[in-house]
Amino acid sequence: MRFVDEAVITVEAGDGGNGVASFRREKFVPFGGPDGGDGGRGGSIYIQADDNTSTLVDYRYTRKFRAERGKNGAGANCTGRGGEDVVLYVPVGTTVVDTESGDIIGDLIESGQRVLVAGGGEGGLGNTHFKSSTNRAPRKCTTGVKGEYREIRLELKVLADVGLLGMPNAGKSTFIRAVSAAKPKVADYPFTTMVPNLGVVDADRHRSFVMADIPGLIEGAAEGAGLGIRFLKHLARTRILLHIVDVQPIDGSDPVHNAKAILRELEKFSPTLAQLPVVLVLNKLDQLPEDSREEWCEHILNELNWDGPVFKTSGLLSEGTKDVVYYLMDQIEQQREREIEDPEYAAQVKAFREQLEAETREQTIAAKEAYRAMRRAQRLADHEDDEDFDDDDDEVEVIYVR
Repeated sequence: MRFVDEAVITVEAGDGGNGVASFRREKFVPFGGPDGGDGGRGGSIYIQADDNTSTLVDYRYTRKFRAERGKNGAGANCTGRGGEDVVLYVPVGTTVVDTESGDIIGDLIESGQRVLVAGGGEGGLGNTHFKSSTNRAPRKCTTGVKGEYREIRLELKVLADVGLLGMPNAGKSTFIRAVSAAKPKVADYPFTTMVPNLGVVDADRHRSFVMADIPGLIEGAAEGAGLGIRFLKHLARTRILLHIVDVQPIDGSDPVHNAKAILRELEKFSPTLAQLPVVLVLNKLDQLPEDSREEWCEHILNELNWDGPVFKTSGLLSEGTKDVVYYLMDQIEQQREREIEDPEYAAQVKAFREQLEAETREQTIAAKEAYRAMRRAQRLADHEDDEDFDDDDDEVEVIYVR
């Protein structure tokens, strides 16, 4: 199934049914009186998180959703049937945003969580409501209220405790295969990983966390190189970043330069995201001779001036990976416990998350606008001599290329 992490759709709730003006007419009942029923309420539209859904691909091609209109009222004080509600299922971790105002309608982070995005219109009133001692035969009734209409953007951010960061072919997918049951594609060419992958990592019995593997970054990603920053937003919900560094890249590049380039791109994309705790993993030690491994690793750490946690691993041989898993599990549990015991710290974490969500959303939208501007400039340059060329800026899928 194709992975789609963003979609824009329009939703229209059902209109309320009309009330009616009716009078009771029975044989031998000369003064029946008004008996017009109310119209039914229009159907509403909800968006609900569902564990069985993993992508927004269904909303890439079907973009308009409309709920049923309420039925009109009838005589004998019969109220019209209400329109059926529409429930749209999305993956857990989806944020619902109003495109016009930019307001967040809901953040669905638990399975079964539901948010109302378009309310159905109220039904109209029948003439029964307007009878009085001075108006015994009212012919007044009201029409139903129109249902809400709005355009919304669905943004999927995978829910993970740990996010993998690094260059293409740094060994991120191999690492997540070694520590979890996830089976992402592994190959010896750049951008093997094209979409985020999730894996559940078991440290011990009843101790586990979720790890996310996103496509690799390259230098210049913030300007659109490689896959650009399209998937960096998926790191916004993580607690810890695991920076995987290939100590012996097959392309002959300098691992120190590569590591610094990743950190620069992360800072460009979101200074707030760059503040998350980062654990350095020097990977692919099996590519180095045993007698020179320590010396080469020390050289990398000295050049990076790294004073944070660091581990040395071989994802292919699963060497050193358990130590990383236990360290990450301990850090995550400590954060969770502190959030429970210290309300002030929990409030700080919440504020940090909200700032991070807003920042990554703005950066992602800005990147798309820059991409569209570049495409528009290219089209104008290609059709400079074509007087009949119509530069309509149609919605296009964003694919970042160098």
